[in-house]
Amino acid sequence: MDDLLTIGELAGRTGVATSALRFYEERGLIRAERTGVGHRRYQRATARRVAFVVFAQRVGLSLEEIRAELDKLPADRVPQREDWRRLSRTWRARIDDRIAELERLKLGLADCIGCGCLSLDRCAILNPDDRLAGHGPGPRYWLGDTRPDHAPSAHRPPTEATTGSDSS
Repeated sequence: MDDLLTIGELAGRTGVATSALRFYEERGLIRAERTGVGHRRYQRATARRVAFVVFAQRVGLSLEEIRAELDKLPADRVPQREDWRRLSRTWRARIDDRIAELERLKLGLADCIGCGCLSLDRCAILNPDDRLAGHGPGPRYWLGDTRPDHAPSAHRPPTEATTGSDSS
């Protein structure tokens, strides 16, 4: 057990809290051997698995998805570069989707997000009569619904005819 790492050593090498390492072990993402008194000891290669878990979480994979990916790795040897490459190949589309989502979030920081509140001055311009409410709950523009036609008529503030109010 001399070449095994303690949980503190593994945490130091990976930058992951010991509590997270215990959690990963409970979820089956990493494995530890136990000493005679029950202390955890990790193979040095576990640091690679932890790095994979951290990266996969940043990509947006759930812990269940990460475990399924890790289960594809060879059990009889330390994972190599090609193993990691093969696993991560399918993540490109997911990353592209995430980038597109973040771009929508960025655009929505100063504009109407299609949430249905109609409280921003610009919402009456960008989402007249809350047309997006029919698309479902939540911030529709952030969720990917397209903005209304940007023709001049779409930019007009609500009128008596569209709001149903009567000033007389």
